Amino acid sequence: MKLVLADPKGGSTAETIEIADTLFNRDFNEALVHQVVVAYQAAGRAGTVAQKNRSAVSGGGAKPWRQKGTGRARAGTIRSPLWRGGGKIFAAQPQDFSQKVNRKMFRGAMRSILSELIRQERLIAVEEFSVDAPKTRELLEKLKQLGLREVLIVSDKFEDSLYLAARNVPYIAVGEAGKIDPVSLIRFDRVLMTVAAIRKFEEVLGDE
Repeated sequence: MKLVLADPKGGSTAETIEIADTLFNRDFNEALVHQVVVAYQAAGRAGTVAQKNRSAVSGGGAKPWRQKGTGRARAGTIRSPLWRGGGKIFAAQPQDFSQKVNRKMFRGAMRSILSELIRQERLIAVEEFSVDAPKTRELLEKLKQLGLREVLIVSDKFEDSLYLAARNVPYIAVGEAGKIDPVSLIRFDRVLMTVAAIRKFEEVLGDE
C-alpha cells in the first residue's frame, strides 16, 4: 500500500512511499492488543509493598497476663492484629505482577496497532524530522507547521537534540523505532514517523 508523505511546512506533498501490507494493513485484533498492553503496564509495577503479619512482628513470646482472674479479656500474644503494634490480618507481600507475552503475540499486537493508526489517519509520515539545536521553541514551531500538538515522534535512531527539545513538554515524546512500546503508540493523538523509522519497523516486524 502507499502512504502520502506530509510536507514539513504544512499540508501534504505529492510524494508517496510504498509500505508493507503485512505490517500496516492488518485487521485490528482488539483482544490481543488489550492483552499485550495490560502485560506491558503490569511489568512496570514495582510490587515491593510489604506489611508484617503476626508472625513477622517482633515480641509476643510470653502470654501478656494470666488467662483468668484479671477481669480483662483473654490474650495470648501482643502480636495479635487486634492490638496496637500487632501484625496485619491480610498483610501485603512483595509479588511479581509480570505476565508472559511471547514474541509472536507482541509482534502481532504491534502490527495491529500500526495498521489501526493508518486507518484512523493518526500516523503522519515525513521524509525526515530533526531540530538544529536542542530548543523547545524550534520543535514546537516545526510541529505547528504540521498542525500537530500532542504527538509521539518516532525516528530510526536516538537524536540527542530532538530528545532535549521535547523532554520538558508533557504532551510530546520521542522514541526509537526499535524500542518503542505499544502503550506509547496508542497513548498519543498522533504519531509522527520518519521514513527511516517506517523502514526500521518493516525490518523488525515485517516477518511473520
